[in-house]
Amino acid sequence: MRYFKFLAIGVLFGIIMVKSEALSWYRIYEMFHFDSFHMYGIIGSAVLLGAVTIQFIKRSNFKAVNGDDIIINSKKSGFVNYMLGGIIFGLGWALVGACPGPIFVLIGAGYIPMLVVLLGAVIGTFVFGLLKDKLPY
Repeated sequence: MRYFKFLAIGVLFGIIMVKSEALSWYRIYEMFHFDSFHMYGIIGSAVLLGAVTIQFIKRSNFKAVNGDDIIINSKKSGFVNYMLGGIIFGLGWALVGACPGPIFVLIGAGYIPMLVVLLGAVIGTFVFGLLKDKLPY
């Protein structure tokens, strides 16, 4: 029961993703061909909300769920690192036809091939963990 609120937020997030058509392969295809503003509007709204939320957390005495202080590391990694990471992320997104963020939402919506994407994400995270000390970030 303690974590029910997080489950409820996750379910609400999933419903919003499905209803906004952010999971639609066709919408993602439109975005990468610059044919529609739909996905750019969703992504832009998320970026704006994220920026406002980060500023709120920085300026308030907001605590983590376990009561610890939230520390936001604002160390800049450099333009090249952001570009390289963005290109790799974008290529993966275009190859899969879906944003990796809502993998569980896509699986829950019945897109069973996304299990392969989930496996790739887990393997990628594991490999990053092995290599993170050698990477320039």
